[in-house]
Amino acid sequence: QVQLVESGGGLVQAGGALRLSCAASGRSFVGYAMGWFRQAPGKGREFVAAIGWSGTSTNYADSVKGRFTISRDNNKNTVDLQMNSLKPEDTAVYLCAARWGQEYTRASMYNYWGQGTQVTVSS
Repeated sequence: QVQLVESGGGLVQAGGALRLSCAASGRSFVGYAMGWFRQAPGKGREFVAAIGWSGTSTNYADSVKGRFTISRDNNKNTVDLQMNSLKPEDTAVYLCAARWGQEYTRASMYNYWGQGTQVTVSS
């Protein structure tokens, strides 16, 4: 069983940066694709970024491309999301997700989820 815990959220001014981390436990997540999703109040779960099991394949939502970077360290069982040039519209609960095999952009393809960490960007 894979358990995921996010950390690193907080309050930041527009233009600032945050680094989120997702720690996996229970068993090694080698072979699992990892994704970051976000959910703002009144909105559905939105894809942010995903990374394949080896770390060589990544996908980004157009809204964050060039600003966010996803990375993973399979030795530490962690996945990070570096968020730069943050905008108020980035405000949301950010959730880490995992699935066996190839990375996808659809939330329904992931079957392991963390509880989320709040990111608030003020103008």
